[in-house]
Amino acid sequence: MAPFEKPVVAVDLGGTKITAAVITRKGEMLSRIYRLTLAREGPQKVINHMVDAVKLSVRKAGLELSAIGGVGVAAAAIIDISRGLVTEAPNLPRWHHIPLRERLAESLGKPVFLLNDASAAALGEYRMGAGRGLDNLIYITVSTGIGGGLIINGQLYNGTDGCAAEIGHMIVLIDGPACKCGQRGCLEAMASGTAIARMAQQRLAAGGKSRLAELARGKIEDVTAELVTVAARRKDGLALSVIDEAAGYLGIGLANLVNIINPQMIIIGGGVSKMGAMLFSPARKSMKEHAFKLPARTVRVVRPRLGMDAGLMGAAIFAQEKLRPICPALGAKK
Repeated sequence: MAPFEKPVVAVDLGGTKITAAVITRKGEMLSRIYRLTLAREGPQKVINHMVDAVKLSVRKAGLELSAIGGVGVAAAAIIDISRGLVTEAPNLPRWHHIPLRERLAESLGKPVFLLNDASAAALGEYRMGAGRGLDNLIYITVSTGIGGGLIINGQLYNGTDGCAAEIGHMIVLIDGPACKCGQRGCLEAMASGTAIARMAQQRLAAGGKSRLAELARGKIEDVTAELVTVAARRKDGLALSVIDEAAGYLGIGLANLVNIINPQMIIIGGGVSKMGAMLFSPARKSMKEHAFKLPARTVRVVRPRLGMDAGLMGAAIFAQEKLRPICPALGAKK
């Protein structure tokens, strides 16, 4: 059987966990396993965990490694796709110019294909999710950080150096809070899960009254975006105001993207998107206030149809396309 006819293993490498799944050309997921990233152990140990995750997912699917065509990896990092390097990864300590593709290929004896996790999610949603049938869309993941992926004229756009769609690092507030990237006032510093937790902690420390103090058992430093969501659903005023502020900045980011890209759809995924209307309604309102009217009316802002599987599916599709570009991968248009 030719490599492009075989299932592939898709791997989602994040700062806290590694997910691996065996996926067929038809998009059927034969297995899925999770491993802790244990990023503090350093790059080589994390790569070893990835290798173990691939092998375990293959065994769980009842297959041998020889039955796998290749491996697609979606990594939460800035990727040099042409050389298969992780150039920077804010949530993976000491990951600078790591030849991830080469090291995995050597350990597994299989071709490996590497791309950014949000770009993978954009590809997955375009082929098999909310973006099917469209030509231009943007995927944004709002979680601990903020990332993005672009589909332009039906093609995944990675930019000259593979650094396109670093949406989280557009500046939306001059001289705003510091961001991990070294700049200030980035969208990630104003609207991510980390930002939401920070804003809530600051308001509590300044004497703000909220159920959050009780939910965090009196430890302000333990307030998270998840707790802010819980409190907001209980109509807590401080929590609702924090989400409204973060959503406003998210809307400014969306407006910038609408004005520059003029997409048909913006898909917002990631853990923070689970806030639903509490986040989406004020974000859409802010977007419409700051964007040109025509593209703001055209664009639809939605949640992902594939949920947390978007990145895995996109990594599988990417691997299949690279294994045989002339053969339609799963979800490809006829």
